[in-house]
Amino acid sequence: MRISASMQRALNEQIQKEFGASYLYLSMAAYFAEKNLNGFARWMRLQANEELEHAMRLFEYVNQRGGRVLLQAVGKPPSDFGRPRDAFGKALEHEQAVTASIHRLYALADQHSDLATMRALDWFVTEQVEEESNFSLIIRKLKRVEGDGRGLLMVDQELGQRTFVPPAAVGV
Repeated sequence: MRISASMQRALNEQIQKEFGASYLYLSMAAYFAEKNLNGFARWMRLQANEELEHAMRLFEYVNQRGGRVLLQAVGKPPSDFGRPRDAFGKALEHEQAVTASIHRLYALADQHSDLATMRALDWFVTEQVEEESNFSLIIRKLKRVEGDGRGLLMVDQELGQRTFVPPAAVGV
């Protein structure tokens, strides 16, 4: 069954948001690299890659459903983020906005009785719980070490250990 025009439009908007998130996290990576916080920079680069994977997952889904992907412009991200905790706070706010957007997509799919899209979005709903949890955990760590340069370097080192594991492909 072909995807509805309204669902296609909403998914295209979400694709733009996912690409925008990738761009935001790349900007944060550049900011951290300039501050010689290479672990933070690595973590954000990998987060940017993850967001690209999310965008492409939706891209493929729209194509599979006989829709058309219409890419939209991605705005210029900010380039100054203050303290690491401030940057992660902005990232958490961004992820919360993405979560709300995914929930609106899910409600739209439900309204149209589009079970295929609802199932495809289930993965994103679960993923957003993980995203918000990861950012919240890092913020808590950064609060704990605030004002302690050695503690900040320990968190930087820990974040630098992150590896990127692309999500398994599942019919989307």
